Amino acid sequence: MATFVLVPGAGGSAWYWHLVERELRARGHTTVAVDLPADDDTAGLDAYAAAVVAAVPDGSEDLVVVAQSMGGLTAPLVADRLAVRLVVLVNAMIPRPGETGGEWWEVSGQGEAMEAYAHSLGLTPEDLSDPVVLYGHDVPPDLFAESGRRTRDQSGRPFADPWPLAAWPDVLTRVVTGSRDRLFPRDFQHRLARERLGVVPDDVEGGHAVALSRPAELAALLDRYAHEAPRAASTP
Repeated sequence: MATFVLVPGAGGSAWYWHLVERELRARGHTTVAVDLPADDDTAGLDAYAAAVVAAVPDGSEDLVVVAQSMGGLTAPLVADRLAVRLVVLVNAMIPRPGETGGEWWEVSGQGEAMEAYAHSLGLTPEDLSDPVVLYGHDVPPDLFAESGRRTRDQSGRPFADPWPLAAWPDVLTRVVTGSRDRLFPRDFQHRLARERLGVVPDDVEGGHAVALSRPAELAALLDRYAHEAPRAASTP
């Protein structure tokens, strides 16, 4: 069975993954959900990657790194430092070499895609300023409220760093998109995954926070990926 290393998005709370952890453990996997230094204005991408690496227990094997949203900037850096078998991006940013996280929003066309999708739903930009409308529309209200209490303010510091790798790591990568994600709309994510990774995503029926709204469905997909991904050959 795999060791799933679960990297949160903005706000950096390991709690975000607790429902998915329960599902994965029930399937026999080990999970390591990571708290990131989200509110530390001195912590850049290197510090985020170091925090993930430090959270993985020594001797852990069969590593699968799963990254939510902003965690997409960090997951490949971890795969460049540890023996990772699989990277899974969930509603995640997909960076290019040298591109900062701050530049990503405009270069990728995220803003236009978000506005167009919102318009198709009859929503205005003002509507999207409400976190419930943007992120929590398919999450149980009590659970979304708890998420707000668990999430720290996100520093802009890591968005200032050029993404440091010369290329995406040579690690099998899968992409999961929430079919009703209002921040990173489904068609936008599919285009970005094809253009930047050559990957066709799989959809989960849900919004941006699918680990809270659809944990069983997401865990089932992660479990399938782990079983499908080739394992490293054993050393004699």
